Amino acid sequence: MRSLKALAGIGIGLIATTGGMAATLQPVAIDAGALPLVREIDERFMSFQIGFSHLTGGETWKAYDEMPSADTGKRDFAAIREARVPTDLASPRLRTLTKALGPLYIRYSGTTANSVYFHDSDAPPPASAPAGYTVLLTRKAWKGAIDFAHAVDAKVLTSFTNSEGVRDVSHAWTPRMAASWMAYTRAIGGELYAAELFNEPNAPEPPRIPKGHTAEEYARDFAAFRGFMSQAAPRTKLAGPGTAKMGVGGIPSIEWVTSEDYATASPAPKFDIVSYHYYPALAERCAPASSVQGMSADRALSDDWLARPEKEFQAQKALRDRHAPGAKIWLTETGGAACGGLRWQPAFLDVFRFADTHARLARQGLDAMFTHALISGSNGVIDEKTFEPNASYWSALLWRRLMGTRVLDAGPNQAGFHLYAHCQRGVPSGVTLLAINLEAATRTLRIGRGADLYALTAPDLLGRAVQLNGKTLALAVGDALPAIEPKRARGSEVTLAPTSINFIAMPRANNPACRVN
Repeated sequence: MRSLKALAGIGIGLIATTGGMAATLQPVAIDAGALPLVREIDERFMSFQIGFSHLTGGETWKAYDEMPSADTGKRDFAAIREARVPTDLASPRLRTLTKALGPLYIRYSGTTANSVYFHDSDAPPPASAPAGYTVLLTRKAWKGAIDFAHAVDAKVLTSFTNSEGVRDVSHAWTPRMAASWMAYTRAIGGELYAAELFNEPNAPEPPRIPKGHTAEEYARDFAAFRGFMSQAAPRTKLAGPGTAKMGVGGIPSIEWVTSEDYATASPAPKFDIVSYHYYPALAERCAPASSVQGMSADRALSDDWLARPEKEFQAQKALRDRHAPGAKIWLTETGGAACGGLRWQPAFLDVFRFADTHARLARQGLDAMFTHALISGSNGVIDEKTFEPNASYWSALLWRRLMGTRVLDAGPNQAGFHLYAHCQRGVPSGVTLLAINLEAATRTLRIGRGADLYALTAPDLLGRAVQLNGKTLALAVGDALPAIEPKRARGSEVTLAPTSINFIAMPRANNPACRVN
């Protein structure tokens, strides 16, 4: 695979969009009608997080264009964070874009949720949160979150307050905030599909999470949490432990307690869903892009980078098999990098990671994947300030429309070319291929029958503009989504542009595994 620098140096910008501008690699043949079934995933597999600071206001990661270069690569959080006001979840544009990705789960959580004070009154809230808490959640804000979920066909996952304000004299968790919060949720017709005790118990950040919260303390608190939820919301599934995991080492604050420690603590936590968080690297705010812990743009199309999520998922799967056999596995927070996302995450360059991670982990056994975030700084699929789609949104939209819940085996990935397959959504016997061409050369797929090609390319890998079959995607008048129309491949071959992401729908594949879809 060529680096971005090499691509730029051959006079074609950062991407070649026609086969005549680059060499053609050897054809790949596939019989879509004979691909065997691997497994079935949740219809809401592709899901998203909305950070709690969008509901409460408070600090968030500072935008890269507002950071002096001297601030990058530091862990002085005060220098790399900024204030935010609550987000307008009633925005018609935001609701239109999100509903097009449904049905989905939405996780309302994040570090802010660990120390939230729920103001259970319609009276004006106090000027600041009481002692033991850091932020205020009003009834109006929470009702807005529930209303948003209803409007976009989302089921809700959240976590609860875990700071000093809800702890008793023995430092044990109590439902001091959770009880009134859950009562109000029921009163407005809301429901939690799933809940976590709190966000990332192995990544302490006092006062949001008590310092030195051991696995044994977590087990004690989870037992109290399960007892409370069995009365307050008996249908809600309990997920955990929700540990933060990284694709790079050397970060002591999230390595001192492991997922295994939580699973084997006493009393043994009983998880309905095994949950974890994963980021493959640290963003430039916290580590230089060229460092081992960081990630630079010229490595973004490497097979090594795209394969990073596999190792942690396999570890979590083994943990589930040992301690919670039969439970679902949810990746309840993930993205390009911890510390607020990669500098180039809104750009087309990150669509390769976004698309590949979904398809890769769906095939390996993940049941739901929550991207951080739907909206948030540089890591949202929707721009936080304008509610315009970022580049990955268009890949998410095509996934939702074309990739069904039955995962097929398209064979092992090749270096520079990754191929995945699902039954086509809503089309019995149909198959959709996801072909990711990481090379600066044209690829040819021999499919043996006609197909509909949805090819995503870009004139600039580091730009936000995305083209579908050569036409730039953009919202129309009234924030209507553009027409998503394929290019019909009438012969037995499909040509894939250099550096492209391709959804190939084959409604007449006649795959037996897809006859009931």
